[in-house]
Amino acid sequence: MIENWINIFKEEKQMKKSKKLMAALLSTVMVVSALTACGGGGAKTSSTKSAASTKSSATSTAKSSAATSTPATTDGGTKHIDVIAKGFQHQFWKAVELGTKKAAEEFGVEVTFQGPDNESAIAQQVEYLNTAIAKQPTAICLAALDTQASIPSIQQAMEANIPIIGFDSGVPNAPEGAIKANASTNNAVAGALAAEELYKLIESKVKDAKDTVRIGVVAQESNSQSIVDRTKGFVDKMTELCGADNVSVEGHDSLKNEKSGAKVVLDVGIPAEVKDVDAAAVASAILEKNDLIAIYGSNEFAANAIITANEGLDKIGEGKVVAVGFDAGKKLLDAVRSKLFAGAVTQDPVQIGYQAVKLAVEAADGKSVADVDTGAKWYNADNMDADDIKPCLYE
Repeated sequence: MIENWINIFKEEKQMKKSKKLMAALLSTVMVVSALTACGGGGAKTSSTKSAASTKSSATSTAKSSAATSTPATTDGGTKHIDVIAKGFQHQFWKAVELGTKKAAEEFGVEVTFQGPDNESAIAQQVEYLNTAIAKQPTAICLAALDTQASIPSIQQAMEANIPIIGFDSGVPNAPEGAIKANASTNNAVAGALAAEELYKLIESKVKDAKDTVRIGVVAQESNSQSIVDRTKGFVDKMTELCGADNVSVEGHDSLKNEKSGAKVVLDVGIPAEVKDVDAAAVASAILEKNDLIAIYGSNEFAANAIITANEGLDKIGEGKVVAVGFDAGKKLLDAVRSKLFAGAVTQDPVQIGYQAVKLAVEAADGKSVADVDTGAKWYNADNMDADDIKPCLYE
């Protein structure tokens, strides 16, 4: 009888301890939830879990320091990949994100995709990178806005044995061994493709010209390696096609190579800031020149600037100045379909995102990885609905 009372007393005492422990845990959860809500801010982030990881009840454990030597996974062993893009302002990045989601499902990993407000927000991107490293992900995919600004963070990731995969423009001039591989378009080759296709359309005007003829080039900026490569790739190939001794490259200092007496002028315009109004002003200044026979926009932003500038000038289109672009997006696609633009070069942004995550998973598994060229294709009103082109044309 006494033993029964003792047992009952012990059970009641244990229940009281359990209730106190449960109350403490609930309080902690409420505090963490409140802090998380306060810290949400305006960060543009999306998280994708594979079907397999969604079924798991495991939660990921964030670590506040990058000083450990083993990247974290969720308690159930699910890999987590942080993907840090250059921005969210172009449809291009949304198509890249779609590719990362496809890879997340296929490889059973969790992916967080985020990017700064615009492609001039270098400090914001570095902040995202530092936050990612502090969480100790399995791997990081990075399209750096400015490698120099990112180097301290990249070195932290290296010390923590977090593999980094470059995508899109990658991480040019990163510390040796920091970037395991890149998933990207060969932008110099893609820019050259735009020049080749444009030259076919203006060859007679170049060869038969009695006076100087001008080909405009509008680029978003001179810092992003992908933009630089496809702009320079275009300029170099067009110079070759028109005859190097016959071409003067003028305009922006980054590519300037002036030659007196040249019959062909490549007029390069780059806005001081990555703003729609500034880019449209640059495009307008080129479109207003009387000797202009063609114009090229080296990404969606630049092509859209040409379209916007033309609204008040009516200079491009069939029988007028020949315009070509790069990438896609609704505005450019409409321009190509209506033949306002003769055509454009498209990357495969879905493949860029997919291959970046695939390489990240393989690198995290200790496999040997190598750069992947995700390719580029020319499209126009005649082939843009073809089976091999249409999937690359995001709106």
